Amino acid sequence: MSKSLVIVESPAKAKTINKYLGTDFDVEASLGHVKDLPKNRIAVDFDHDFETELVVIPGKEKVLDALRKKAAKANAIFLAPDPDREGEAIAAHLFEELGGSRDKKGKYKYTGAEIRRVTFNEITQKAVKAAFEHPRDIDWNLVDAQQTRRVLDRIVGYQISPLLWDKVRRGLSAGRVQTVALRLIVERERAIKAFIPVESWTIGAHLSAAQPPAFDARFIGIDGEKLEVPNQQQADLIVEGLAGAAWTVAQVKKTEVSRKPFPPFTTAKLQQDAFQKLHFSSKRTMALAQRLYEGIELGTEGSIGLITYMRTDSTQVSTDALAEVREIIAASYGKEFIPSAPNVYKSKSDAQGAHEAIRPTSAARHPDQVQRYMQEDEFKLYRLIWQRFVASQMVPALFDRTTVDIAAQAVNGKRYDYRVTGTVLKFEGFLKAYDVSKDARDEEDDELKRKLPPLEEGQKLTLKALKPEQHFSEPPPRFNDGTLVKVLEERGIGRPSTYAAILSTIQERQYVTKTGGKAGKFVPTEIGMVVCDLLVVNFPYIFDPDYTAKLEQELDSVEDGTEKWTTLMGDFYQHFEKELRHAEIHMENVKRMEKPTDQVCEKCGSPLVLKWGKFGSFYACSTYDKKDPDSCNFTKENVIDLPDLETADTQDTAAGEEYCPNCNRVMVLKRGRFGQFMACTGYPDCKTTRQLTATKATAPIPLDEKCPKCDRNLVLRTGRFGEFVACSGYPKCKYVKQNFIGVTCPKCGEGEIAEKKARRGNLFYGCSEYPKCDFTSNNKPIAEQCPQCGSAYLVQKDLKSGTVLVCPNNKKSVDEEKPKRGRKKVAGEVAPAVVKCDYSRPAPELTPVPVEQAEVAQAVQ
Repeated sequence: MSKSLVIVESPAKAKTINKYLGTDFDVEASLGHVKDLPKNRIAVDFDHDFETELVVIPGKEKVLDALRKKAAKANAIFLAPDPDREGEAIAAHLFEELGGSRDKKGKYKYTGAEIRRVTFNEITQKAVKAAFEHPRDIDWNLVDAQQTRRVLDRIVGYQISPLLWDKVRRGLSAGRVQTVALRLIVERERAIKAFIPVESWTIGAHLSAAQPPAFDARFIGIDGEKLEVPNQQQADLIVEGLAGAAWTVAQVKKTEVSRKPFPPFTTAKLQQDAFQKLHFSSKRTMALAQRLYEGIELGTEGSIGLITYMRTDSTQVSTDALAEVREIIAASYGKEFIPSAPNVYKSKSDAQGAHEAIRPTSAARHPDQVQRYMQEDEFKLYRLIWQRFVASQMVPALFDRTTVDIAAQAVNGKRYDYRVTGTVLKFEGFLKAYDVSKDARDEEDDELKRKLPPLEEGQKLTLKALKPEQHFSEPPPRFNDGTLVKVLEERGIGRPSTYAAILSTIQERQYVTKTGGKAGKFVPTEIGMVVCDLLVVNFPYIFDPDYTAKLEQELDSVEDGTEKWTTLMGDFYQHFEKELRHAEIHMENVKRMEKPTDQVCEKCGSPLVLKWGKFGSFYACSTYDKKDPDSCNFTKENVIDLPDLETADTQDTAAGEEYCPNCNRVMVLKRGRFGQFMACTGYPDCKTTRQLTATKATAPIPLDEKCPKCDRNLVLRTGRFGEFVACSGYPKCKYVKQNFIGVTCPKCGEGEIAEKKARRGNLFYGCSEYPKCDFTSNNKPIAEQCPQCGSAYLVQKDLKSGTVLVCPNNKKSVDEEKPKRGRKKVAGEVAPAVVKCDYSRPAPELTPVPVEQAEVAQAVQ
């Protein structure tokens, strides 16, 4: 009997859905996208309405073949990727590959079974079955919106990145949204450097009443007029005027204030709160949320989707979920915590109305009940989502706020005004379920710490001490994952589903790095600032934050069907092409940059110029001429004025500690097959690692020595097997300075024997003409003929009894003529006669042969 074929993206999702649908359905996974633009060309036809060429992603041919075979036997095909633009695009590509098509009038045609689309916001039995009862056709407006974004990103990436390769260095990339995010970080860094602190003073008064406790009041003005205290001179005058003043309570004002609960999570708010409360990066948060959405094994219940779809900008909640959570609140906290009607929150104007907020699929599934089935970080995130959702449907928290105005009547006739405010929590409300993050505390939260004694108007107070304190305004803080996502969301730059990828990309490209500690603040690197400046100057319209936000609104219009995607592309490309042509001519060539400086060459006294190399900027002598071998080749590092990443967040970092960039646990030193590395202590839950050869450590150090092959400078590099000296012109010149021992190769007679290091760190000796000559020896060859058998060389061995010279043909020494393991014997080949010689004698006092400065990296050969 034929079955219905259901196709989703991931095997985990397929497993969860399969148990809900039963034996009449065959659920398979496409493993993500099956078609995309080819990687080797732009594949966009600018002359024919931006027509795109989509190809099957390499490696997905077998997946599609298997799906086609199952589709040929199926009585119906249901496409069930995620309910967003990207999921709709995956469904459309599967639709086309499995035999679906549309004519010019929009009528559907099928070469086999009918193909329909199903969507659900949560993977539960009820939601899945309801979706299959109401299948629909593919929404081509959603597909067009996704295709437009993909084409926009392809045009920017494939036409601007080559410019950066030509003007700066290979391997760089430009992104339509990532560049704007980088721009925000760079501009914030420059604002910090340009910031000028402003001085101010506070004059606190420590007072006591008839009953404890004592409290602190703040100065607000004189004779009813507010007054700022800008310097110490003004502060001293106020302190002097308060000498002998009479302190009394002028007014006591009591009010009840409420604090409303927060709405349930959207994608952006989840990333912000997960960073503030759990110290998870955006990438980590979305990976964990994906697992919770697709399904967690809950013992005998099997795989259950624990949260609704995690890529959403909507705050609306289904009627069934509201009814359930109200029952949970009444049973767990009491009826007084339930509002008379469900709380409704306003979503953004461009939010997708068909989506829900991120919430538990069942509020009855308390985090403590499922904790034993989950990994630590999964549990933490689920608990956060559960608490936020439950709290969103509770009543506001109530506070009694007391504001006390205090008058200090001075001897000089002036009245110095002070004020103190204290707040007492009267009713917990939603705070019973959800604790406000420390990073989100405002003045109202600080008032909770301030307790006041009973005070009445006209009551006399006693001054215990005046506290004049100097303050300086602080620069704007650097962005971290949470605050950068918040700014991107507020300014409408990108979509919530893209934030994690944006933050990951700018770090992977080494445009920004993170400070140490749990704060994890973004700091632009030198290359990041150079790339940002070049792109912003030469593409002022395309990389303007406001225009990027406007593009998002236009993409929403494409999704709604109110704007054609080709119209959007035409308007974009008109501006883009104009700026691209200008940039091709006028963009500064950083590779050829030679900026005059006021520094002087330490070698010849000539002026130094600032140049740009593969690893950043550096100073070089202005008299250097690569055609003149006698010219001055002095260079020195350009120390960039960037913050010390080890100490930039000392309040969050213990001495010597490093935190995981993914989950902010402590990183520890471990050793693997390729040496030492840093690993997250959260393994296997978090598998983040970092090689110890950091970018800064591997930057080549210029040497005062020329390459014998191309006359460029030699540099000291760090590779997998340690330091070595090589040509600065790599990869055009692959010269590596070798550690020769002064012995000609006995096998080929052309090369010289050099000391080398193997992968495991042990030393061996090999011919410099490798791979032409494969001579190797585990013992050091000595240029001395064997008097017994005539061998062209002896080898030096270190024994317990001392150092000896032995013939390489000695049966106990290394035998270079021994056939290689695994080598096949050629037909008719005669094995060479193995000469055995037992010559051995103590080594004389050998005169050391001068060796080169650095070891040869075997990996280079």
